[in-house]
Amino acid sequence: MSTSTFIHDSEPIERKPHFDLDVETYQPNDRSNRSIPPNRKPKIKTVLSFVIPVMNEEATLEELADGIFRNVEDVESVEVIFIDDGSTDDSWTKIQVLAELFPQQVRGLRFRNNRGKAAALQVGFEVAKGDIIFTMDADLQDDPSEIPRFLEKLEEGYDLVSGWKAVRHDPWHKVLPSRVFNRLLSRFSRVKLHDHNCGFKCYRRQVAKSIQLFGELHRMVPSLAGMQGFKVAEIVVEHHARKFGVSKYGIERFIRGFSDMLTMGFLRVYRERPSHFANACCFGYGCVALICAVSALILGLGSVAGIVCLLASVCLVGMGFACVIAGLLSELMIRQNKVQTARDHVVSDTVTL
Repeated sequence: MSTSTFIHDSEPIERKPHFDLDVETYQPNDRSNRSIPPNRKPKIKTVLSFVIPVMNEEATLEELADGIFRNVEDVESVEVIFIDDGSTDDSWTKIQVLAELFPQQVRGLRFRNNRGKAAALQVGFEVAKGDIIFTMDADLQDDPSEIPRFLEKLEEGYDLVSGWKAVRHDPWHKVLPSRVFNRLLSRFSRVKLHDHNCGFKCYRRQVAKSIQLFGELHRMVPSLAGMQGFKVAEIVVEHHARKFGVSKYGIERFIRGFSDMLTMGFLRVYRERPSHFANACCFGYGCVALICAVSALILGLGSVAGIVCLLASVCLVGMGFACVIAGLLSELMIRQNKVQTARDHVVSDTVTL
């Protein structure tokens, strides 16, 4: 895309403060409501992609898109990718309207049902064309005016810049567990950040393309990047109170988060060699089995205690062999590298391929 991708008419269109769209009366050929940046020569020769998961955020999408466009006027080209993660409101309709208004800048993808934020980010990373990729939440709690600051920090030589919501406008029962989780995750992953959970992040293309997200690992993106040797930094960002809708996260989010933290610790050490972990477990089972076998001989095989110890020894040996087999199968799966792409779950796309 060139500089002209921001302009869809031959004559400049006067900017308006907001979109003011009505999805019920909107006509595809009516361009009177468009809020398009004025024609200008870009100062930054790069392409930006914004990957934004959406779940029942119909009231925020127009304002969010407008805010992004207002803060990238010095950039050569921009694309905003909305991923509708099974919304039950009119979010997809709003995304389609935006894609019609800005076919060169806005793209919409829709999942058949709710797949989770990790799947939404993964498919966004797969289709993003930008040299630099941003992720943002769709609830307007992330401020698009911070975009230039992310780019400045990235230019200092970092590969990923994460936001840090130093002042959060969330209830204490969300803030306190989050801070505990962030401290523990920094220890487990050895990537020192104050706010791993912040959805406002900026990546170089090679970082986003090298990460495979599944389950709930979207919280672990800086840790995953750090494990691959990328340089990670953070900046303090302004966090706005939610104006529309309700939070999509409850206490189960933190339960899953701590589980993922254990997964991250395992991946950091055994990601490329799971058989080493399995063999270590096998060795441990073998040692305990040997102790049980010796105890059975001392107690006598004719006694109840001796028989119990012997049976325990046999079971432990079997568990050890099972660990070896599991380790070998894990190595086989890693070598084959058969990872299902999140793209398989997309059922609608505003871009015809």
